[in-house]
Amino acid sequence: MGRLTGKTALITGGTTGIGMATAKLFLQEGARVAIVGQDAGRVAEATQTLGAGVIALRADVASKSDMAAVGARL
Repeated sequence: MGRLTGKTALITGGTTGIGMATAKLFLQEGARVAIVGQDAGRVAEATQTLGAGVIALRADVASKSDMAAVGARL
């Protein structure tokens, strides 16, 4: 059992860099992970990289309607 088992993490900017690294670590530690990114292509690539355990969503965090949709999805 990982340290984050039973926890859920929403990582904005989770398709590249520090966000991607954080998502990988959280998944390894047992968290349910959702990542958000603006670019649909990067979101798709991140889904492939992180695997089936991740929820990957295309959204702009500056958009109220996008983030409302993210909240409804989770």
